[in-house]
Amino acid sequence: MRIVALTSFLPAYLRLEAWAERNEHEIVLVVTPPVGANQRYDAAARPFVLDLPESANVLITGKLRSVAAPAIAALEPDLVVSMAFPRLIPAEILDVPAYGAYNLHPSPLPAGRGPNPIRLVYEGAETIGATLHRTEAGFDTGAIMAQRERPLPADLTGAAIFQAWGEMLSEVLEEGTAKAFARDPGVPQDPALASQAPVFTEAERWLDLTEPAAVIRRKAAALNVTSVTARTPIQGAEVFVREVRIEPSAGLTPGTVIDKHPDGWTVQAADAVVHLVAE
Repeated sequence: MRIVALTSFLPAYLRLEAWAERNEHEIVLVVTPPVGANQRYDAAARPFVLDLPESANVLITGKLRSVAAPAIAALEPDLVVSMAFPRLIPAEILDVPAYGAYNLHPSPLPAGRGPNPIRLVYEGAETIGATLHRTEAGFDTGAIMAQRERPLPADLTGAAIFQAWGEMLSEVLEEGTAKAFARDPGVPQDPALASQAPVFTEAERWLDLTEPAAVIRRKAAALNVTSVTARTPIQGAEVFVREVRIEPSAGLTPGTVIDKHPDGWTVQAADAVVHLVAE
């Protein structure tokens, strides 16, 4: 099958490329927004297009209707698949592929619609998920083709969530596209169960060390899935926190700095001590 991929994040492209190779599909075009869009997923990432294989056909444009749509139509693709693509895809593209357009989204839709599905974990969800759904006019609203949901990793870090997400996204891509090629319409989402997941504010990226230890660890993991953005003030300095480990309480006032280590700090939280591994 002939595939057009829409993405701005290298790990997303590599996942789509691996799926295409396993199934002997051909990615005939990669559409990506202008340089800088990938920073939405990883602020430290270098421009996405620099890491694409030399053999890839790449269209860099923010003009989806006037530029991308005609180019995609000319290629007569069987499938359009998007992942980590920070633009609403217009009907001029959705109507082109023979088997439809689909999007990979790292949440158990309809929960967590929008640009920041890890917000569900930040706000207290005890599971993570992944969905392949039909792409429609609204963000993350189309019929579900395949879905996975799992408990949070026992070793709760941003890296562990990213790895689990990757596994589930590969699974739903494999299952859901097979259904697409079989002309399965998918299962409509229930709007009554929908929730939105907007991007984090700057204030939300700061950890409050007087909160319960499990909350601090959960928020740090959610903030650090693609790059380390969790931070907290310690003794007048801004510290970026890569990982949070929980230790027994020392019975001190929440927020008290107990010790400094080569890799970070230990601080009394509301109910336990947190070992903050600094970036």
